[in-house]
Amino acid sequence: MKKALLAATVVASALAASLVAVPTANASDWEWFGSHQDRSAVPFTEATVTAAADGSYTLKWNTKGTKRVAIKANGKVVAKGGAQGQAVVKGLPAADRQWFDFQPDHGQGLRLADRLIKLEGTANFRDAGGYRTTNGQWVKMGEVYRSDALNKLTPNDLAKLERLRVRTVFDLRMQDERTKDADKVPAGANYVVADVFAGSGSFQTMPKSPDEAVKAMVDAEKTMVSGEGGKKAYTQVLDGIRSDRGRAALFHCTAGKDRTGWANATLLTALGVPQETVMADYLASNDYRKAANDAILSHLPAPQAAVYKPLLDVRPEYLNAGYDEVKAKYGSFDRYLKDGLGIDARELRELKKDLLVG
Repeated sequence: MKKALLAATVVASALAASLVAVPTANASDWEWFGSHQDRSAVPFTEATVTAAADGSYTLKWNTKGTKRVAIKANGKVVAKGGAQGQAVVKGLPAADRQWFDFQPDHGQGLRLADRLIKLEGTANFRDAGGYRTTNGQWVKMGEVYRSDALNKLTPNDLAKLERLRVRTVFDLRMQDERTKDADKVPAGANYVVADVFAGSGSFQTMPKSPDEAVKAMVDAEKTMVSGEGGKKAYTQVLDGIRSDRGRAALFHCTAGKDRTGWANATLLTALGVPQETVMADYLASNDYRKAANDAILSHLPAPQAAVYKPLLDVRPEYLNAGYDEVKAKYGSFDRYLKDGLGIDARELRELKKDLLVG
């Protein structure tokens, strides 16, 4: 039963190619980092790159106080327009990852790519960056990645991750997951076990109803925040990202949606990304994993599928349970970082200086 539950809770994964509109979380009473006054040197209020199956890229942008924007790929202008625009770019040569430089007529530009990293052995390997903060800065792309399990990586995948300079891999999974499906990591990368549920007793029994399944997911989210294993694991991740200037860093679990989802929510919240954006990144798993989840559920009897579905989903109430636990145990997110994860004000400034532009 334990294996059945674990399989159900870790199968789902996600691909977030661009920011999507989703229901926002209740953030009115949250204490955010930094000033809400937009004083950034980056004039872009929106900028996204979305890759299509035919090899084309859709570029969208919106700026404040500019008249012209030019976008370069491989050193050449491939699109241009006014303060707000959209363009489709075709015919670019194949690359591990196609980067675009968004250059306004004044102010600081952005270097962006599609969020998805296409690998043969994963379904949910994506960039953690490319999001705007409350004060108008942007989280750098190409620095931190999030993923599902790495046990099916191919030699081509591993070579690609080497070229993307993945230097540290944080494995958030439990021991039996790590034993059954051992990670494959790129040559020279530092492999770090950061077991979120170590010693917690989470996911020991199979829920018997959809309501029990939802409760199991909510309780697990709370354990990620206040459990000793969760505090230790997420301390390892944030401290590792902060101190390793030679990254890229990667954190992952089996599905890349729950333990990985809280890791990314913690990182983005610490950097000052608004909670509605963090929630959008989290909920994107439902959109990009829909076909795989539907296939899983289609092979189950209806009563069993009804119990499994909440385990395969990501839902606002799950992530909000984590934020609620932070508030209940620590009072504010900065106290969670300081008292729960040991990230003090100086270390937080270092993290922001290293990972933000603008």
